Amino acid sequence: MDVLKKLKQNLRILLPDHQEVRSEVTRDRDGEELKTFPDEIHLRESASWLMRAQDASPDHGVSRAYSASSLSPVGYKGWEASYPETTGYIIPTLFVLSNVLSDESLSIHAIQMADWETEIQLPSGAVMGGVVTVPASPAVFNTGQVIFGWLEAFKRSGNQKYLDSAIRAGDFLLSVQETDGSWRKGNSRYALEKATTYNTRVAWALVELGNQTNQGKYVNAGRRNIEFALTKQLESGWFSENCLNDPEKPLLHTIAYATRGIFESGICLNESRYIDAAIKTLNALLNCERADGGIPGRLASDWSAKADWDCVTGDAQVAVIWLRAYAITGEKKYKEAARKSIEFVKRTQNLEHRNPGIRGGVKGSFPFDGPYGQYEMLSWAAKFFCDALMIINDETLAESGIRG
Repeated sequence: MDVLKKLKQNLRILLPDHQEVRSEVTRDRDGEELKTFPDEIHLRESASWLMRAQDASPDHGVSRAYSASSLSPVGYKGWEASYPETTGYIIPTLFVLSNVLSDESLSIHAIQMADWETEIQLPSGAVMGGVVTVPASPAVFNTGQVIFGWLEAFKRSGNQKYLDSAIRAGDFLLSVQETDGSWRKGNSRYALEKATTYNTRVAWALVELGNQTNQGKYVNAGRRNIEFALTKQLESGWFSENCLNDPEKPLLHTIAYATRGIFESGICLNESRYIDAAIKTLNALLNCERADGGIPGRLASDWSAKADWDCVTGDAQVAVIWLRAYAITGEKKYKEAARKSIEFVKRTQNLEHRNPGIRGGVKGSFPFDGPYGQYEMLSWAAKFFCDALMIINDETLAESGIRG
């Protein structure tokens, strides 16, 4: 059976719609055609890709990803359906991009996204898991991520409806939170329910909501979850129960999620213990960075590599947190590591491809045939890469961060 399966796979990669992918995988693995350009060009191309991802959707959400082949996880080639979770935290990035690139249209797109999120919010106040074409079910993590978008839309526009949606979302999160600060109910059905240490990003959203509304109940809920998450951190800085599908060797993506939530909550709450815990993880990741600036896509509890591919989203995310650590501590090692990581992600981007779904997008995996977001250009990867590029080129952004 394994032989037949492998033969079938080998035959399928000869399909015409897989030609672009074969070329891109060859480009990645050979390395000879990997080019980089000035940061601003990569930033503008990534921002343009995000706009195409929104324009490709029939609503005002952002497409989950561009699938470059029918062999991708979704089984077809083209733009995928809108994704409420990532649309939510793309909103703050677009507002900042609008300022950085002096392009008001980006703010208009961000408002459209926030309106759409309000329209599809579930009666409970939750945000649905998955893309909009699947049956709606509540997802704790997704709800937290959209809070970031609504808070920023309210801050920029003054429109009360965005704050009202954020409050409804916050109340839902409080209603399903356990007394120990964790969330065991209401987690996405598309990920392991009992391996969600990365929900610290939900805690961060609640702390932000509490600070903006002067409601201590949200701040306290966020603090309880951070305290719970810290019980999952080993002395080495690694987090247990912290992956979408394999907690023994978690994705760099979810390691970065957990770390950022703790770090930013520590800054919001002026809680040095939280900041120190995140710094412990960031220091361990410094030792995981390769000479080329990449970090293995999966890491075991001893920080050994458990993947021979990169989760490019995670590379960009870690660069963002290193830059935030540099702004807080002044230690140049974090900025230097972030620059290496950013240069690595720049090399993975193809800014000269004729296909607008590939040009300027950020891959799920590098090489492109790696298992995370295989053959896909991911919307959340482009968001975090834009964040990293903007922060490393603007000291004020390094100090204040980008919410979400």
